[in-house]
Amino acid sequence: MNGRDKKRITFVYFSPNSSFIPSFVERDYRILSNHFECSMVSYRKLIDTIKIFKSILFSKASISWFAGGHAFLSVVISRILRKKSIIIIGGYEVASEAEIGYGLFLMPWHKRVTTLIAIKYADMVLPVSEFTSRETLRRIRPRKMQIIYNGVNEERFKPGTSGKEEDLVITVAIIDRSNLKRKGLLTLVKAAALIPEARFAIIGMERDESADHLKSISPQNVLFPGFVSNDALIEWYQRAKVYVQISAYESFGVSLAEAMLCECVPVVTKSGALPEVVGETGFYVAYDDERDVAEGIKKALKSEKGALARERVSACFSDKKRERELVSVIGELIL
Repeated sequence: MNGRDKKRITFVYFSPNSSFIPSFVERDYRILSNHFECSMVSYRKLIDTIKIFKSILFSKASISWFAGGHAFLSVVISRILRKKSIIIIGGYEVASEAEIGYGLFLMPWHKRVTTLIAIKYADMVLPVSEFTSRETLRRIRPRKMQIIYNGVNEERFKPGTSGKEEDLVITVAIIDRSNLKRKGLLTLVKAAALIPEARFAIIGMERDESADHLKSISPQNVLFPGFVSNDALIEWYQRAKVYVQISAYESFGVSLAEAMLCECVPVVTKSGALPEVVGETGFYVAYDDERDVAEGIKKALKSEKGALARERVSACFSDKKRERELVSVIGELIL
């Protein structure tokens, strides 16, 4: 489709930090720009409503990542202007996990109400997993809903040429108070102490003082590389034998899928959408049980399931598959 024939859509996302765009948001913007004239609008403050209005005015449709206040504004403005609206449900906005302090439905009532209105009146809602679809239906029934799984670039995320380091176990997570519990980071460092012959790395931004606490209780075989570039992250995936995602709640697991494409053997809980991603290609462990996690990691270190893990993600969760499905849904709406 040449530039003259492309139809214009407004791509809206919430950006509390203007310098940071989540990789999955950037990915969708990039792939949609191949097919539509995309206008990206970041929402930080109420005054940004003006930017959203102006962009939607000259667009065929709006598409919002996450169903927060920015999506509420996009849906309302789209309806006023008689344009189509789409919301991608990432998971947080339909969650209410009091035990781990996670989910928009633990927030004040007005945030819950605006989210419900946005989901109810959007022309199409696109959850990123079957689990997230069920969570959405627990809250409200959208007009139309279709599951479109997150996608990962199988050409970029691939096995390295140097082979695996047979004792290396990694996970990727922002280290903050919430994720110590939700992502199972406390459990992971306890499990690491039970496998002194293996090396562990917890890779990701250190957002608050909880990182100091986590380091203080970690054994010497746990490394904290901090935030790394995308290229450096791929190198970690390629070196590691095992990838661990022992979350209490997970709506998909993009880092997990990336690691699987690099032939890491996954060790996961059965929480949320993790079984949808892993299938039979990894090892399942109990949440918040360091001994069970340690046993699962030991099995994974001896396993040769890495190639099967890559095959599964390539077949089910490629970015090309997501691109085809997104373009098809949007195209049908704005015909």
